[in-house]
Amino acid sequence: MIAALFWLFAGSVIYTYAGYPALLTLLARFRRERGPYPHAEPAVTLLIAAYNEEAEIARKIENSLELDYPREQLQILIIADGSSDRTPEIVQQYADQGVELLYEAPRRGKMAAINRAIPFVRGDIIVFSDANNRYDANVIRELVAPFADADVGAVSGAKVIEKGDGALGESEGLYWRYESFVKKQESKLAGCTAVAGEVLAVRSDLFESPPDEIINDDTHMGMRIIARGFRIHYAPQARSHERVSQSAQDEIARRARIFAGRYQAITYARSLWPFRRPLALWQLLSHQTLRTLVAVNMVGALVMNIVAVLWPSKAKSHKLLRLAAPFNWLLLAFQILFYTMAWLGGRVDSNSKLGKVVYVPTFLVNSNWAGLIGLYRFVRRRQTTLWQRVGRRTN
Repeated sequence: MIAALFWLFAGSVIYTYAGYPALLTLLARFRRERGPYPHAEPAVTLLIAAYNEEAEIARKIENSLELDYPREQLQILIIADGSSDRTPEIVQQYADQGVELLYEAPRRGKMAAINRAIPFVRGDIIVFSDANNRYDANVIRELVAPFADADVGAVSGAKVIEKGDGALGESEGLYWRYESFVKKQESKLAGCTAVAGEVLAVRSDLFESPPDEIINDDTHMGMRIIARGFRIHYAPQARSHERVSQSAQDEIARRARIFAGRYQAITYARSLWPFRRPLALWQLLSHQTLRTLVAVNMVGALVMNIVAVLWPSKAKSHKLLRLAAPFNWLLLAFQILFYTMAWLGGRVDSNSKLGKVVYVPTFLVNSNWAGLIGLYRFVRRRQTTLWQRVGRRTN
């Protein structure tokens, strides 16, 4: 029983990080990549949610005005509800360039702000963005092109972490390159199942306002589109750039909120899961649900391994599968080594060669520690829908 539980927990982690991408890659080889798509310039609304972004909003607007897309076809709409700094004032300075502002003093959360902005949208395509990211000039064109396929309901671009921020930045960048690979394979099958909310395009006639209590608006919107029978296409050339969080603690806080939102999405099973589309359901379970549960499975594998050492199996055959000696000790030693490297990663110079090597396990452990915090907040209903702004590196 102990061995079975260990392999269930450990196998789930291995499948999530390695087995699922391998299966995707194998299946995707039998599907041709979609495109090329015809030239199209539909009306687009770039919707930017900006709460207390006075340090970033001017650069974001300048970046938006420089996008390679007909200005008459691009509505730039910024909603700054609840901002108590100069964000609304700065946005108003660009009114003569067609930048539109929505502002109300009460702060009710990002989802409530987006829902309030929707009636003011004029575009056939809505591109959701944040204030702290920068787009490549071709982003809008790359996002709108796949909508030539009638079954495409949304298009997600690629999140790119800027280089030069030490081990934390390199680990975060490695994670998003890994995510990009997974999404490319998914997109060849039933469509990608995880979206980047800061570079997400949705058909305006498919947008359904999520409840205001939704924590992760992008997760909910993406799953709702899949549940309605549409695909989410991944456009890797639609790149959104941003800097990493100022510290590992800030990154843990940011991810804990995201994890709480993922647990919330799992509970919306009836309305969000595509039960009549087996391939899409498998992708969602593997990419969203099992990824969310990795933290729980890591704890389970460690606990079962310790139990197997304290009360070892007496099996004479299949010793590895039954966690009999010496494999119970070897596996525990491996786990101890992994967590020791994770501990070292937070204490050595992150820019040294050793720091860059050990920070990968540090990043994985920190990410999944955030998963446990997110689970606690979700279960105790302590996760607010209000974003706590996390600072990004600027130099």
